[in-house]
Amino acid sequence: MELAPETVKPSITRLRRAHGQLAAVIRMLEEGRDCEDVVTQLAAVSKALDRAGYTIIASGLRQCLVEEDGEVDTKKMEKLFLSLA
Repeated sequence: MELAPETVKPSITRLRRAHGQLAAVIRMLEEGRDCEDVVTQLAAVSKALDRAGYTIIASGLRQCLVEEDGEVDTKKMEKLFLSLA
């Protein structure tokens, strides 16, 4: 099942930001930048990815996990959340 475009727009924005941050981390490593700066930037990438994942799960939860009987598949939901841990 596809997520609605208006549902994923904030996540796409976060992922694009993370993409830029990850490129910065690679560039910093190639330039031999200070370890503290690299780790700080890497933490920002990680946080952006986590937030994008949580946003997708939260906004698409009903659309992705509702079974035919209208109930939420809690095992599937738990598995999705744990995959981000």
